Amino acid sequence: MNAIEARGLSKRYRKQWALQDCSFDLPMGRVAALVGPNGAGKTTLLHIAVGLLAPTSGSITTLGDRPAIDEDMLSRVGFVAQDTPLYRNLTGEEMLAYGAHTNSEWDGDFARDRLRSIGIPLDRKTATLSGGQRAQLALALALAKRPQLLLLDEPLASLDPLARREFLGTLMEGVATDDVTVVLSSHLVADLERVCDHLMILANGRLQLNGTIEDLLDEHRVLVGLRATGTKRRAIGGVVDVVEENVTGRQATLVVRTDGPIVDPKWEEYEVSLEDLVLAYLGRRSNPHDADEPVRAVGAGRPR
Repeated sequence: MNAIEARGLSKRYRKQWALQDCSFDLPMGRVAALVGPNGAGKTTLLHIAVGLLAPTSGSITTLGDRPAIDEDMLSRVGFVAQDTPLYRNLTGEEMLAYGAHTNSEWDGDFARDRLRSIGIPLDRKTATLSGGQRAQLALALALAKRPQLLLLDEPLASLDPLARREFLGTLMEGVATDDVTVVLSSHLVADLERVCDHLMILANGRLQLNGTIEDLLDEHRVLVGLRATGTKRRAIGGVVDVVEENVTGRQATLVVRTDGPIVDPKWEEYEVSLEDLVLAYLGRRSNPHDADEPVRAVGAGRPR
């Protein structure tokens, strides 16, 4: 069973499409980075996955169930929304008690021990906590459900570097304990690279890329060579797609997707970093020149 399966998933708000024709599988056991600029559709996708929104068209299953229909699914999914919603007038201890009353599977000792170990005061109202402390409390509450799937919507956006490190440490401790599948929405690639093994890129409401980070980095390369007219249309041996092209003077730098060794001696080949790969796909969809090019979802490795 996949953690999430989507087929032709689309969502429209009046005349604006937030998601368009997204089809993908997210296998169980992954820690997936969901990356995209603001307005890319990340929050919409996560809200549909937990049943807070209904799609305009297409279908989605979460842990094998339809989110808006199968209530049993909710007990197996942890979700931390973008604004880390907590009851402002309740203390941390009262939030833990509330979680115990509203979840059939609840490990309050794990949450309480973890929060105390990182100095989160449980006797203060959540409204008085810092942004990092509230994020840690929300994460601990989600993990205390002992979920099979954990969805996190931009939990790192407002945190300073130290708070981000502590948050990711708590997250990975929970993953290691329960082997939970995670979807972590963010645009902070450097942080995601430390903890994630799967990558999903959303831009302009469309899924640009989906697969394990190891496979995706193996399938892409940076090529550097002399500038040539019509580079994107000219065949380069071993290249199946030119994702990005930057030209400076007489030199051209390409980010390409490959299906084997690069056999054109005119190009020098380099490995691509995760950040460069993400920026290449995001830049491609913001470039009007590429507006009509097909969206590609890549997920399977291949021999080099």
